[in-house]
Amino acid sequence: MTMNFNGVTIIFNVADIERTRKFYGEFLGIEFERYEDEDAGAFLMTKIGKEVDLMVFKGDPKPGNTPNVVFGLADGGIDTVIARLAAAGVEIVTPVSHAPDGWFADFRDPDGQIVSFYQSAEVPRALT
Repeated sequence: MTMNFNGVTIIFNVADIERTRKFYGEFLGIEFERYEDEDAGAFLMTKIGKEVDLMVFKGDPKPGNTPNVVFGLADGGIDTVIARLAAAGVEIVTPVSHAPDGWFADFRDPDGQIVSFYQSAEVPRALT
């Protein structure tokens, strides 16, 4: 199975998103847009280059909980991909769940790192 990725998102969990917005803007010149989602609450987002999105959510900033690397599934199929990983014995940390405007799931790679997939709600969750 070949997957078509549409970029990578790096997610930081922080104690205070407004403090983070100010820090990155003032010291690194990175400007974030603020969004509200009924499930995720307030979060910040910006694009770094052409292929990397940087998102900031309020959450536990403890090392090991952040940052998160998220691969975007351009063609969808998140249910199919996660089922294939689970069948191969890969630990699924978070089953396919709702995310802002789509779906996500987390799994552990061979070194125990948590890696995520995200797909838009506009593409199919299963591939044939």
